[in-house]
Amino acid sequence: MPISQPIVCTTKMESEKLINIIVDALEEIKAYDIDVIDVSKITSLFGTIIIASADSTRQTKALANNVQVKVKAAGGNVYSVEGEQSGEWLLVDLGDAIVHIMLPSVREYYNLKGLWSGRSA
Repeated sequence: MPISQPIVCTTKMESEKLINIIVDALEEIKAYDIDVIDVSKITSLFGTIIIASADSTRQTKALANNVQVKVKAAGGNVYSVEGEQSGEWLLVDLGDAIVHIMLPSVREYYNLKGLWSGRSA
């Protein structure tokens, strides 16, 4: 069975709409330290990484669920969700955007913002 390619947003407006839906869904469940990083010049696999923090594993799971519900309601696709068992770090693959929802200690340890933006914080 061939691996299907994610549907990438074809216009800047579609990409911005997806990002706004994601950020609104995160803010609705009280995520904080939300970072939106454009990685389109670094990789062709996806255009944006969104990183958010949550205070508990219960909140990370609620945030990931809300992102999925809002994106699907807007006609978008959810390709996969990883990390639901532990809840310390959830990844939601939306094709053109990857959402990382992390506990602060995990976020600090892995420093995805620094890794993807070329900065150390």
